[in-house]
Amino acid sequence: MKKIIVLLIPILSAGIAFAQTQQEKINKEIDQHQFELIEEFKTLLSIPNVAANPAGLKENALWIQQYMQSKGIENTSLLTLDKDNVPPVVYGEVKVPGAKETIIFYAHYDGQPVDTTKWFKGVHPFKPSLYTSSIDQGGIVTNWIEKGNVYNPNARIYGRGASDDKAGVMAIINAYASLKKLGIAPAVNIKFFFEGEEEAGSPNLEELLNKYKSILSADQWIICDGPVHQSSRKQLVMGVRGDTHLELTVFGPKRPLHSGHYGNWVLNPAMELARLLASMKNEKGEITIKGFYDDVTPLIPAEKEALSKIPAVEAQLKNELGINATERAGALNDALQLPSLNVNGFQSAGVGKYSANVIPTKAIASIDLRLVKGNDWKRQQDKVINHIKAQGFFVTDKEPTDDQRKQNEKICMVVASDGYNAQKTSMDNIYVKRIAKAIQSATNESPVMLPTLGGSLPLFIFEKTLNTSPITVPIANHDNNQHAENENIKLKNFFDGVKMFSSIMIMSK
Repeated sequence: MKKIIVLLIPILSAGIAFAQTQQEKINKEIDQHQFELIEEFKTLLSIPNVAANPAGLKENALWIQQYMQSKGIENTSLLTLDKDNVPPVVYGEVKVPGAKETIIFYAHYDGQPVDTTKWFKGVHPFKPSLYTSSIDQGGIVTNWIEKGNVYNPNARIYGRGASDDKAGVMAIINAYASLKKLGIAPAVNIKFFFEGEEEAGSPNLEELLNKYKSILSADQWIICDGPVHQSSRKQLVMGVRGDTHLELTVFGPKRPLHSGHYGNWVLNPAMELARLLASMKNEKGEITIKGFYDDVTPLIPAEKEALSKIPAVEAQLKNELGINATERAGALNDALQLPSLNVNGFQSAGVGKYSANVIPTKAIASIDLRLVKGNDWKRQQDKVINHIKAQGFFVTDKEPTDDQRKQNEKICMVVASDGYNAQKTSMDNIYVKRIAKAIQSATNESPVMLPTLGGSLPLFIFEKTLNTSPITVPIANHDNNQHAENENIKLKNFFDGVKMFSSIMIMSK
């Protein structure tokens, strides 16, 4: 027995040393080629990627496909539909001799609309710039490094898509490229799936998945989108909230009226819409729409335990955001496990230098509904519409006619978008522990385990169409300003992302 022990210990030690050396080689390779990684990233960020510019999205897709090929991913294609202006999915595949599992990595290359007038002076959405740190914390513009040097890990690249989600696209591709350059074979077959209309709600995703179902089979989908935890720890996310939108327009007089001559008599649509929105929530932040929470699937014990272990960041965020109150009491991530109703914007007549003494003709509000497991997006919309009716409004989906104006005291036009439901993967999924171990191997830190991310992704469609249970591995810094002006990515997060996905590609059972 003693002889067997003596023989086994060196073998096990050698195996551990080999695994550590392999990861160290990968991390060193990535750190030594920061110049090339960022130069290529800058090129992609310079290509406009908003939905209103289909030509720009096509240019992004073609660039990504060619870039994949340049990194040794030879089997690539554009997955398309026979429809005008539908951005293609950029697809790639690497078959590994002897591999018995297949992992698909997902990210998206499209971005939110931009208003250049709101971006920080000197920062342009499609002319990436480098700052020493966050602009909000006093960061100043700085120079890109010369070849052979390394970046300050706290520096940030500013540009649309920098974090949401071109960073994910580049991190995944370069994770494989690093392995190939080092001659390290992945432990799994790898597929790449880069979508071009996630920010538009992925209206054609289900059709695309059905059309190409035969090539999209896999043991696990891994999604790269969203931020790491506010404590800066990496996150492993099992679910995402669903999403849908409504635009509400409340009508007043057919022409603007002098507020002195008609105030106190003609109903003001801005005030009526404000009252309507206020009726949807109480002072505790609870949504008062009938049945809004009725179909929520309760959290299971394992999810409650995971939530209890998440680091507290509420005091940090209050200080960072300059606020002293929150809608709901308690922890941030507890609140994110519930469906929400958010006012995205409110518009009526003019303010500031455009303010005039008028009663406006209409008031408009855009609201989004975030959904959790158990909610159905169409049923959730109907609950809101029924609430509007219960407040005494005649509801229409078109501009009201003269007859409708004469017959109804209050009118609200509701324009509903499509949507998708929430998705959640079991925390017992066999890949959860393996991915967590790979993340720890790459970054020397264990990830926060999060049952549901606050943001939304169309993962319900993957589950419904392909019978798969995706797992999300975010890489962006939490204060990345995604969907807003001054979007950015912290360089440490980007480089860590490349390392994490490389580690996942070589993870063993």
